[in-house]
Amino acid sequence: MSTATLTDLALIQLQSIGISLGGNPILQDLTWTVGDGKRIGLIGPNGAGKTTLLRIIGQQLEPDKGEISRTGTVGYLTQDVQDVTSGHSIIEETLRAFEAIEAMQTREVELTRALEDPDTNHAKILQELEVIHERLAIHGAHSAQSRAESVLEGLGFATRELNRPVETLSGGFRMRVALAQILLQKPDVLLLDEPTNHLDIVSIDWLEKYLKTYSGTVILVSHDRYFLNRMIDTVAHLYHGRIAEYAGDYDFFLIEREKRRVLEQAAYENQQRDIQQDQRFIDRFRYKASKARQVQSRIKHLEKLERLPPPESPDAQIRIRFPSPSPSGRRILSLSPFSKIYPSQNGPAVKVFDQATPLEITRGQKIALIGKNGAGKSTLSRILYGSESIQGDLQIGHNVSIRFFAQHQADTLTASDTVLESLQREAVGREEVYLRTLLGAFLFTGDDVFKPVHVLSGGEKSRLALARTLVNPANFLILDEPTNHLDIQSIGVLIEALRQYDGTFVIVSHDRHFIDHVANVIWHIGDQSVRTYEGTYSDYQWALDHGSLQRVSQTRKSPQKAAPKSHSRSGGPKTKEQKRREAEARNRAYQEARTNGHLHHEQLTDHQLQWLCEEAESAISEAEARKKVLEEILSDPQTYSDPVQSEEATIRYAAIEKELADLYQKWEQLAESIQ
Repeated sequence: MSTATLTDLALIQLQSIGISLGGNPILQDLTWTVGDGKRIGLIGPNGAGKTTLLRIIGQQLEPDKGEISRTGTVGYLTQDVQDVTSGHSIIEETLRAFEAIEAMQTREVELTRALEDPDTNHAKILQELEVIHERLAIHGAHSAQSRAESVLEGLGFATRELNRPVETLSGGFRMRVALAQILLQKPDVLLLDEPTNHLDIVSIDWLEKYLKTYSGTVILVSHDRYFLNRMIDTVAHLYHGRIAEYAGDYDFFLIEREKRRVLEQAAYENQQRDIQQDQRFIDRFRYKASKARQVQSRIKHLEKLERLPPPESPDAQIRIRFPSPSPSGRRILSLSPFSKIYPSQNGPAVKVFDQATPLEITRGQKIALIGKNGAGKSTLSRILYGSESIQGDLQIGHNVSIRFFAQHQADTLTASDTVLESLQREAVGREEVYLRTLLGAFLFTGDDVFKPVHVLSGGEKSRLALARTLVNPANFLILDEPTNHLDIQSIGVLIEALRQYDGTFVIVSHDRHFIDHVANVIWHIGDQSVRTYEGTYSDYQWALDHGSLQRVSQTRKSPQKAAPKSHSRSGGPKTKEQKRREAEARNRAYQEARTNGHLHHEQLTDHQLQWLCEEAESAISEAEARKKVLEEILSDPQTYSDPVQSEEATIRYAAIEKELADLYQKWEQLAESIQ
């Protein structure tokens, strides 16, 4: 596949690299060394040159000046997948990653046949065969097919789909095939440009686990803050054509960058003050003979002085407060048990939902839809909006007004409008200053607001469509992948706006950081149904990690309406160290609660306490069932005809009674903590 390239590179040394595109300088005198085994997040504002730098490292673009030292291999996954006309199936295209193995296998056959010729140099042939066999063993030639299938399934392909032609796939799934090829090649340096853009949460989790065991160096560009924090140990900050490294994850980078910026600002101001003093002295005494030597000394000093560049400006603290919508009734909508089936002309009908559990949305709920790609998240969002027909009944509540942002809503924009005019159509009577501030939050600055829509890129159109949706919010919003094409700063603006929003919303997103900061209910879509989990995404993940999800009721409400204690957002973003300490404390409290019954309930969220309580109830029910069986055995006179059997039953009965006493004590403590 054209987007998955493997070049003979390895550890990278860039020296004084410079490049301009369209007359605009992108990188200037950039020097950077990529170390072995690093996990590097390449960070920078839109237009800083992150993709350009990856293309240079991946040998897809030659710099205007500078030197690059490379050894080993590099795999490069680009953001955009070009059209594929190979005629291959998914599995065939993926197996092209092993073309080097196929070449060795072909040579192996040729050499084996050559051995049949008595006139050949058998010793030389056997020596080459030995080398080929060693290389085939290293590359795992015998397991290529199974490894390819395993990687494809991890990235979301069902086994039955692997013979499907690549040409029939969407751009997102073609990108997954390209990613599978690169992962199977196991290059020394792996370059990933926005790898999570077309992955669902399940596939992102799989990719994280895969990369954690990856032995090579990884350089990734991503707007997914959660993914960055879990994957990287170094931040390479690209700004004004140069790179500054920070040893830590993204949260650490934010703190250290501000500390460094303050120091750089002070040093720059001090130097500028000294330069101005010297220049004033020169200007004042330039023509005074008695000061000539001092003047010349200061002129030479300024000529030789290595001037500090202006420090990076602090990120603009953009704050958008959307107007409060008119209040709705308590019930936003209700959906009876429902089914959704798409007819098919060439095969069986596609059943997305099959008598799915009834759903209800109440005022103030912030719901996130998660699940695999193709599970029905976007379909459900359209069902809730009322634009998708179903077998079932949808009832909208009193005074509910709905706005819907679809993934492809950008296609409906008027091409002849400017960016500002397009927004004004949705915000009649609003001041231009407010509208331009809102557009600035979504990366339209300066004269960008006067660009006609028809010249915008796909990402720019998507951002404009989102701004149009949010400028006059209704009291019920449905947002399908609103963070696509937004950078980390813009996602932060959207998070803040949605946290302040007074209405109700449903979002579809694969950005876990975004979900965790805006949602208080999780709907998991899968198996043609919907399962409801009260709490944040962290609560959901906690329950998943501790095996508690199966015990969560489909319609259970939290026993308290207060926000989970450990997930309060009112104090601003927490540091990485705070989050780590809180997570460790919760895990310790959880383990003690499960094993000893000693609860540190102030360290657990309400949802976690509820899950532990339900776990205790389940254990009590199971123990009482075992006790009932033993009671029947002990009430049977035949039991006592065998002394050994009766003694064993009596001992087991006593043990179960003690077990039940301990379980009831745990349950009472948990119930008291919840209340």
